[in-house]
Amino acid sequence: MIYLIDSDWVIDYLKGIPRAIALLRALVYEGAAISLITYGEIYEGIYGSLDPGGSEEGSRNFLDEVSVLPLDQPTMRRFALLRNGLRRAGQPIGDMDLLIAATALQHDLALAARNLGHFQRISGLQLYEQNK
Repeated sequence: MIYLIDSDWVIDYLKGIPRAIALLRALVYEGAAISLITYGEIYEGIYGSLDPGGSEEGSRNFLDEVSVLPLDQPTMRRFALLRNGLRRAGQPIGDMDLLIAATALQHDLALAARNLGHFQRISGLQLYEQNK
C-alpha cells in the first residue's frame, strides 16, 4: 500500500464525481487503503440515504477494492500524541481527521485528502498532491 484515502475523496467517488473517480481508480491501482474512520463515515452516509440498500450495494464495489486499516493500540497512541501536541500549539484538529492522519502515519502512507490545510500542520505526515 502507498496511499490512505480520506473520506472526502471517497464520498465524492461514491457520488459519481468524475475527478474523484479518476483519482481513486489511479490510487487503488497503485495501492490504497481507507481507515476504519472512513469506513464508518461511508456507512453513516449509507444509513442516512433515501435508499440504504442501494447505497450499500453501490459502496460495496469500492469497499471490495481497498483494505480497511484498523484503529489499533499503536495508532491510538500516535493519535493521542498528535492531539496533545496540536492542542498545546493552539491548533487542534477534529478527532476523526486526526485519527485518519494517525492511521496514515502509523502505516507510513501518503494521505490523499482534499482539505490539506489542517493536515499540513501534522509533522511528518506525507500528503498526496494530485498535481505532482
